[in-house]
Amino acid sequence: MNDGVVPGSFRDPSGHVFERGGVLYRQVNPSYADSYDQLIESGLYDALTKRNLLIPHEEMEQASNTPAPAYRILKPTRIPFISYPYEWCFGQLKEAALATLEIQKLSLEFGMSLKDSTAYNIQFVDNRALLMDTLSFEPYREGEPWVAYRQFCQHFLAPLALIAFRDTRLSCLSQRYIDGVPLDLATRLLPARTYFRTSLLTHLHLHSKSQSHFQDKQVGSRRRKVSRMALMGILDSLETGVRKLGLKQAKTTWSEYYDETNYTKAAFEEKKRQVEQFIELANPASAWDLGANNGVFSRIAATKQIPTVSFDFDPMAVEQNYLICKETKVSNLLPLVMDLSNPSPAIGWNNTERQSLLDRGPADLAMALALVHHLAIANNVPLPALVQFFASLCNWLIIEFVPKEDSQVQRMLSTREDIFTDYTAAGFESEFARVFEIVEKQAVGDSSRTLYLMKKRP
Repeated sequence: MNDGVVPGSFRDPSGHVFERGGVLYRQVNPSYADSYDQLIESGLYDALTKRNLLIPHEEMEQASNTPAPAYRILKPTRIPFISYPYEWCFGQLKEAALATLEIQKLSLEFGMSLKDSTAYNIQFVDNRALLMDTLSFEPYREGEPWVAYRQFCQHFLAPLALIAFRDTRLSCLSQRYIDGVPLDLATRLLPARTYFRTSLLTHLHLHSKSQSHFQDKQVGSRRRKVSRMALMGILDSLETGVRKLGLKQAKTTWSEYYDETNYTKAAFEEKKRQVEQFIELANPASAWDLGANNGVFSRIAATKQIPTVSFDFDPMAVEQNYLICKETKVSNLLPLVMDLSNPSPAIGWNNTERQSLLDRGPADLAMALALVHHLAIANNVPLPALVQFFASLCNWLIIEFVPKEDSQVQRMLSTREDIFTDYTAAGFESEFARVFEIVEKQAVGDSSRTLYLMKKRP
């Protein structure tokens, strides 16, 4: 990223994020001076950072070449990897929703309120949801409604309800509707039984009807007053509604993959040792595990204090990964939903507000274990294109070749013509050797698979 304003922050009149010399800064504009002072002086900033709900920052000396006149220049703690709501599993979205409500409740105690509740202001660090927008607060005024209520329902409650009551794949709506899932769409998709959930009836169905009723009507100058007690009641109702939403633990093709793979237990344990050895040889500063399933190999890297992002296209496998990380208190690991045959694109205004997967790289190390045959055979991606893809992602590569005689590949080929004449071990090595040096090569246990450690050539 070049020096200058970070595109995703251009909408906020209170300030923006910019980068200089590889360091991120947040500018506080003069118009936000009073609110910023109240955030600091009231003790809210300290309370939120101590609870790991808000990213901490340092106040910096202002340079003469600041992009625009500033009240303060902040240097926030840098988040290792920026992720987006459409890449989160259900558990992550739910935790982000609950964190947002906790922040709003705590803000009221200090005489402030969240002026927005977009899910894009939440990030995950060590599997904890925290707010990254220091400028999201404004003074609370008695009798004023929560201005971010509708946004919370669209960014959190609606997609959570759709995933819980319909299908985990509906999380993709958050990518299509960057400003939140429209409530009228959500209520049409939700089953009738959600009318019997008080929180969903109130905050989605009736809320949607209210929006439809008033959208073409002139808004009067007098706004309905909402007492602090009533506002707390709304927040409690939202929190109860979110907590009651659960995910059906439906079995998917890949969420139980390691239980049904053709590895013997001994071969699988040997593969873990081999991957650990390769990671130690590469000694990377960061790692991406592509096609990570429930994160078994991602956690090998993370436990070595390597910041690791763990991608898989199966939401249930990612959910398993996230829950394991929470239960075992694994840090340095971020599980995300990602289809590598159709990875997250650059979206938003001017295609720059939200970065593509490649824009957020490269990682020092990429792992592609039991993945290549899915891309090459199931998705018809030629080997030269795979080489180019991995070369754009990483400097080091741990990659597994699964030959045609493997039962998983045979299953893929059972219903189609085998047109993959170059998909051989020799063809694989030849193509990758054009860009990567093969540092290590080991057979995986008593299987027919081979594990490689490669380093990108200068």
